[in-house]
Amino acid sequence: MVGGRSWRERIFNVTNVVIMIAIMIVTIYPFWFSVVNSLNTGDNLVRGPIFAWPREFTWASWATVMSDPGMLKAAWVSGSRTVIVTVISILYTAMFTYAFSRTYLKGKKWYVIIGFTSMYFSGGLIPSFMLLNWLGLYDTYWVYIIPALFGGFWNVIIFNANFKAIPEALFESAKMDGANEYTIFFRIVIPLSKPVLAALSVFTAVGVWNDYGATLYFTQSADLQTLQYLILKLIQSSNAIEQMATVAGANNAAVEALYSRAQGAGTVTARTLQLAAMVISSIPMVIMYPFAQKFFIKGVLLGSIKE
Repeated sequence: MVGGRSWRERIFNVTNVVIMIAIMIVTIYPFWFSVVNSLNTGDNLVRGPIFAWPREFTWASWATVMSDPGMLKAAWVSGSRTVIVTVISILYTAMFTYAFSRTYLKGKKWYVIIGFTSMYFSGGLIPSFMLLNWLGLYDTYWVYIIPALFGGFWNVIIFNANFKAIPEALFESAKMDGANEYTIFFRIVIPLSKPVLAALSVFTAVGVWNDYGATLYFTQSADLQTLQYLILKLIQSSNAIEQMATVAGANNAAVEALYSRAQGAGTVTARTLQLAAMVISSIPMVIMYPFAQKFFIKGVLLGSIKE
């Protein structure tokens, strides 16, 4: 024993620290690599990638991306979509789960069957396209909102575990005082569920922000492009320079404008624009995580342990 600890414990602790540091580096370094390369001049970057710090520092690529009207419009579409879907989806899912968690809900078995079936089977892309087109949602802003208003049955399961952990005596006393279901939900359930609400809100926001499938399959207007879809087009364009010189389409007009700027200035290239766009698009989510981090473990695990 050394200092109250055996040599096995000391080896175990050192191993844990080494593994955690390695995981942290593997997780953080790709982001740092993108940042330092996007802040370097394009001509200098041709000499080889940068691994620690920019060789020739410049904000040119970031300024080009942030000043492009197409990128700004796409950022607005992605941002507004993320806020609306996150707020409404979490609210609707929480309301459904509150009813689902009550033992006196009629037809509860059918909701369970439908919910678990939806977790493993979907209608598929073609039926979804036909349905959205029939509803008049295709190539409209509402195609981002309406299909995403319910957060999925996995969120229901997490909410359900949280709601069942709330003492039943609170609900009974509230009903004795004349409170209805809406009063109980908004004045008792919601205040007691802030951790799980915050955790699922972050997960939902990240998923919506990073989604480009809805833009790819259900829109064709350049005004409805999301930021992630535009970055995808930028990456594809930088990998096909010869085609970009001759092919121009309405759906990637903003990408073509960025690419033209990239060739017109030595400090900015398609590679630095690509990296700058990826870094800038990830900044909102990177900023949001630290503020909600304290809710993650408590929110996801709340209700999983019974006293």
